[in-house]
Amino acid sequence: MDSMITAAARALSAGDPLGALKRVSLRDDAPALALRGIAMAQLGDLVRAKALLRSAARAFGPKEAIARARCLVAEAEIAFASRDLGWPAKMLDLARKTLEEHGDLLNAAHARHLEIRRLLLVGRLDEAERVLAGIDPTLLPPTSRTVHELVVAGIAIRRLRTQEARAALARAERAAYHARIPALTAEVESASLVLKTPAARRIADGEEHFLLLEEVEALLASKALVVDACRHVVRNAGTVISITGRPVLFALARALGEAWPGDVPRDLLLARAFGARLADESHRARLRVEIGRLRKLLQPLASIIATKQGFALSPRKAREVVVLARPVDEEHAAVLAFLADGESWSSSALALALGTSQRAVQRALNSLAEAGKVQPFGHGRSRRWMTPPLPGFTTVLLLPAQLPGD
Repeated sequence: MDSMITAAARALSAGDPLGALKRVSLRDDAPALALRGIAMAQLGDLVRAKALLRSAARAFGPKEAIARARCLVAEAEIAFASRDLGWPAKMLDLARKTLEEHGDLLNAAHARHLEIRRLLLVGRLDEAERVLAGIDPTLLPPTSRTVHELVVAGIAIRRLRTQEARAALARAERAAYHARIPALTAEVESASLVLKTPAARRIADGEEHFLLLEEVEALLASKALVVDACRHVVRNAGTVISITGRPVLFALARALGEAWPGDVPRDLLLARAFGARLADESHRARLRVEIGRLRKLLQPLASIIATKQGFALSPRKAREVVVLARPVDEEHAAVLAFLADGESWSSSALALALGTSQRAVQRALNSLAEAGKVQPFGHGRSRRWMTPPLPGFTTVLLLPAQLPGD
C-alpha cells in the first residue's frame, strides 16, 4: 500500500475525513475508492458513500477477499446509519467470517457490533446478547471499545438494568477519551442522556410525578401493583399479565388504577373505554361484559369490586396501585420513539422495527405529519421521515424489548 493510502487510512481512523479526502479525492483505484466511500460516510453523504464502496468492491479482484469483505462491512454500517434494516444480514455474516478466517479480528469484531446494533434496534435482545458474548473487549482498541460499551449499555437500558448501563457508559466515556474522536464522544454523551431525563410518569393518589429510568426500575421491582401504560401490561411481584391488543380492557384497567383506592363511576368508565358521551342501556351492558373479562384476566393479581357508583380495583397482595404512564401521551408514541433518535427512517424500516405492517406505519406517519410532529423528505422509495427528539424526555420504554418479569 502506498504512502498516500496509508496516510488517508490513518486520517480516517482518527476521525478526520477531510484529511483523508485531500490525499485520495482524485484517485480511482480500488483502495482509494474504498477510503473515499468511508470518508463520505463520515461526512454524512451516505448515498455517495454507498456508491463508492460498491465501486471499490467491484474494483478489488477475486483474490483480494479481505478488502472486499471490509467494503461489505462498511456498506453494512452505512445501511445501519441510514436505517436500511432490510440490508441483507447474510452478506454481513459472510464478510465477518471471511475476515476471521484471514486473521482480521478487529474488523470482524466491528461486523459483530453492527449485527448487534441492528438486533438491538429491532428489540431482539436475546440474540444480541448471544452475539455480544463472542467478543472479547480487552483485545479492542479505544475506538472499537467505545462502540462495544455503547452496545452493552444499550442492551442494559432496554433490560432496565440501569446500574449496569451506567457502568458501561462510564467505560465508554473513558474509551472515547483515549480514542480522541469527537463524534464518538458526542455519541456517548447522547446515550448518557437516557439515564438523566424523565422516562415515564408515576400516577397514584391523584398525583403525577416524572420518573427517571432507574426510578422506573425500582418501581417495577417493588411490591406495588403496576398498571404499565408503556407496555400495556399489569404486573406485580414477578407476575405479568399482558393486555396488549385489547385497548378497551386496558383503558378500563388504567382508569381503575388511577382512581385507586377509590372507585370509578360507570359513566366515566364508558367515556374512557368506549368514548361514549351519552350512555344508553346497550353501553352499560357492554361495560358489564368488558368488566367481566377484565376481572377474569386480572384474577391472579387483583379483583374488581362493584360499588354503588361504579367499580373499584382491589389488589390481592400489593399495598398500593400505581399507573406507569408515558412521559407524554401520544397516539403514535411508538413511531415517535424510533424517530426520536434523530436519524432518518423509511416507513418500511419502521414497520420492520415495530413488527407491524408498512401501511399502518404510513397512516401513523401521515397523521403525525399533519400535526407537525414529523417531516418527510424525498419521494417514492427514497422518502425518509425525521423528527427532533421529544424535549426533555427519553422514549426508551416505548421501544420493543422485554422488561424484568416479562
